[in-house]
Amino acid sequence: MEIKALIHCADFSAKKHKDQRRRDPEKTPYINHPIGVAHILTEEAGITDINVIQAALLHDTVEDTNTTIEEIKEEFGEEIAGIVDELSDDKNLPKAERKRLQIVHAPSASPKAKLVKLADKLYNLRDLQRTKPEGWTSERVEEYFIWAAKVIDGLRGTNKQMEASLDELFKARNISI
Repeated sequence: MEIKALIHCADFSAKKHKDQRRRDPEKTPYINHPIGVAHILTEEAGITDINVIQAALLHDTVEDTNTTIEEIKEEFGEEIAGIVDELSDDKNLPKAERKRLQIVHAPSASPKAKLVKLADKLYNLRDLQRTKPEGWTSERVEEYFIWAAKVIDGLRGTNKQMEASLDELFKARNISI
């Protein structure tokens, strides 16, 4: 039953992210982010593939918690674990290298990983439009937008709705796309 699998996934992600907060002034619970990414996929992009939605809910668990890919594989299967693995940065690498690799790997990501990546970037950029994270300068926000545009460039042709929404955000900031 798909709804049971989806709720299990949301519960798993909520438990993994339970002590985390976003860096916005409101200190929003971190779980709002993966739920928001899944919402963009279902509501705005029209995605109904349960594995994509589950991967969206789990996309930061390996990168930002003590969760392993093996644990994701045991709980949710090989396909979801593979998507999450594609979306997870190697935290052993310096931040600049992780960001560079996101740009390099975007064009060769699987179609399902590309969908989650687009929704993730759309969520983050909307959040940055709404408010600046604590400790961020306006220049850092601008740098994030420019970097995100480069990642998204490698994801083009994946989903017209999300790409159009992203293009609107870039146009509003005069970032060439």
